[in-house]
Amino acid sequence: MSRISAVINTFNEEKNIKRCIDSLKNFADEIVVVDMQSIDKTKEIAKSMGAKVFDCDYVGYVEPARNFAIKKAKNDWILILDADEELLPSLKLILKDRVDKSNYNYFRIPRKNIIFGKWIKHTLWWPDYQIRFFKKGSVNWSDDIHSLPITIGGGFDLKDTDENAILHHNYDFLEQFVERLNRYSTVQAKLLSQKKYKFVWTDLIEKPFKEFISRFFTGEGYKDGVHGLLLSMLQTFSELVVYAKIWQIQKFDEKDMRLDDLNTLMSSKVRDLRFWQNDMLYKTTGKFLYKIKRKLKI
Repeated sequence: MSRISAVINTFNEEKNIKRCIDSLKNFADEIVVVDMQSIDKTKEIAKSMGAKVFDCDYVGYVEPARNFAIKKAKNDWILILDADEELLPSLKLILKDRVDKSNYNYFRIPRKNIIFGKWIKHTLWWPDYQIRFFKKGSVNWSDDIHSLPITIGGGFDLKDTDENAILHHNYDFLEQFVERLNRYSTVQAKLLSQKKYKFVWTDLIEKPFKEFISRFFTGEGYKDGVHGLLLSMLQTFSELVVYAKIWQIQKFDEKDMRLDDLNTLMSSKVRDLRFWQNDMLYKTTGKFLYKIKRKLKI
């Protein structure tokens, strides 16, 4: 029978690490924790629970440390968890059953994001598929933030149900979201600048607006109520900050912004917003009027 290693990357996770490791009982034959220079008791707690603990450099996000952590695992199959995630009993049984009965190299697993006390079922937060269970050697990550893993061989998507999902205690407080937003936006801005992205003033409108439409309307964030509205706006602000930081990196180089161009751009966004409002109202009410308005884009 194949053996399983669970891999967890950590940075100051003393509040979460016990819950995460507890969830791996009766599943993982080995637990590997790779810590990115924590200054709290994360490592001590992990060691006391039987995990093998290794150190690596802190870079502000997890992807560069993932490959290092995977190399430390010894078994045939790897499960990746973040410290604020749990492996639920139902998913344990499903993955255990798959290990020796499947010809697939990796599995994409849905993830339930609990944000500000609520499971977010829309707003592009569900099913939030993640490649987290795979044969060693078949999956690795690039060093870019939020990069998709590079895979070898065939994969399988578990059905997006409660029973199949990893539970992610994502954000409890607004301060957590804002702190991570600030940290991640700095990394994203640096990476885009290194790739020679050139800031233009329209980025400050186009990029955030696209993000809001994607989250709140296309991703049906309105179905998550006030949570969906707030999260859509926070992600919108995150996009604004990323491109503002790119401009900062480029020394706030003066840009020529004509008021006529600004007015034209803003007017086009107002028309787009009306279109998506009508689309949302038609989806929620089914009224024929909104269907006609949607087709006419008025």
